[in-house]
Amino acid sequence: MSERDEFGAFLVGFIVGGLTGAVAALLLAPQSGEETRAVIKERSIELRDKAQVEAEDAWKRAEAAAIDARHKAEELSRQAMAQGEEITLKARKRGEELIETTKETVKRATTHKAKTETEIDASAE
Repeated sequence: MSERDEFGAFLVGFIVGGLTGAVAALLLAPQSGEETRAVIKERSIELRDKAQVEAEDAWKRAEAAAIDARHKAEELSRQAMAQGEEITLKARKRGEELIETTKETVKRATTHKAKTETEIDASAE
């Protein structure tokens, strides 16, 4: 029976504590339910406006970042084109040098061959 008494005392204490808390909350509440709803509505409007401003700021930052990225891409493209032209000019110059070297080699070879044939003809006579 002692367990039953302890449970009953706990239950009575629980109920009395809950009622005391509810009364204290009602007496100490800073505002009524209607006032609380008005405050919540005002806060939601403020938060909505703030979110809208933040979204607009984020949009502007995104646009600025896109413009900046576009400018950087254009600059890199110009640099790549300039380097491509430089490489093309170097390749053309090297090709011309090789052509001249080849011409000289062929000219020397034909001159050497002609001398050799002349010498062979002269010794045969």
